[in-house]
Order: sequence, then structure tokens, then C-alpha cells
Amino acid sequence: MPQTTVTQTFNSFRDKLSSFIGKRVPRMEDAEDILQEVFYQFVRISEIGEPIEQPAAWLYRVTRNLIINGYKKKKETQYPLVNYDDEDDEDGANFLDEIEDIIYGEEATPETEYLRSLILDEIKAAVNELPPEQREVFELTEYYDMPIKEIAKNTGVPENTVLSRKHYAVVYLRKTLGELYANIVER
Repeated sequence: MPQTTVTQTFNSFRDKLSSFIGKRVPRMEDAEDILQEVFYQFVRISEIGEPIEQPAAWLYRVTRNLIINGYKKKKETQYPLVNYDDEDDEDGANFLDEIEDIIYGEEATPETEYLRSLILDEIKAAVNELPPEQREVFELTEYYDMPIKEIAKNTGVPENTVLSRKHYAVVYLRKTLGELYANIVER
């Protein structure tokens, strides 16, 4: 990839990735380190001539992996799994913080490691169970930090429809993960 393309890619994704990282990493210094590492890896791949067919997907995947790996290396820093601005559901079941504690807690026993992998598998399965339109909106907003307006523009779907799809996805995931949480607490 020519240097101008690398520079253009960096310039076009820097703010979006910075925002994506900032929502998941509490310390600004760590967020800056992750952003720098993402683009360092991007430049290295570009220099060796490896073609990256979808730079946006590659950048977000590497960023997400670095956030996860950063947590494993720095157990004292907790990174949220998903950043929901929505209020609690009608039952008041705001359990995401507690699930995050299980997933990203400092305790590293065989039981907690098993529980973590079980929860992550359930989250992935729940997201995969969403109808394709809801899953797409959920993944774009939560994994790629894409604004609703941009999704609406790119898909040709009205903003209210995009918001509705996101809402139904969140409601379904809360219900599904709420059942998972209840099962975990009962044990």
C-alpha cells in the first residue's frame, strides 16, 4: 500500500478509532497507546505488502483485540464489554456491570476462566441469533462505533428504522443475557 494511502487511511480513521477506544478504555494514556499500536501494525502490514481488502474492518478488529489483550496484561484496568447509554429495563436489571466484573475481574481461577469463556460464548451466540437487520445495526454501532445517521445513509434505511432495529436488538440481548446472569447467580 503506498504511503499516501496509509496516511489517508490514518487520517480518515484516527478520530473514529479514538472515540471507539475511548468508550472502552478509561485511561487516556492507555487509549492513546492502543491507537498508536493499531496504526503501527497497519503501517507494518502495509510495508511488507500484505493487501488489506477491508481496512476499516481490519482496523476495528485489531483495535478490539488490543483492548482485550491490554486488559489481560493490565488486570487493574477494567474495560467495559459494551457501552450502553440506554436506561435500565423496566425490571431494573442493569446487570452488564456485574457481567463485566465476572469477565474482566482480577480473579484468575479455573472456575472464573471457564465462566468467562462461557459468558463470552453466550454473548456471541445471542448476537448471532438476532435477525440480520438488527444484528447489522447492533454490530455497526457497538463494535464499529458507527453513528446512526451514517448507518441510515449507507443502508438507505430511515434513521428511525435504524434506531428501532438497535432498540429491539438491545432489548433482546438484555433479556437473553439477563437469563444467563440469573443462571450464573443461582449457582
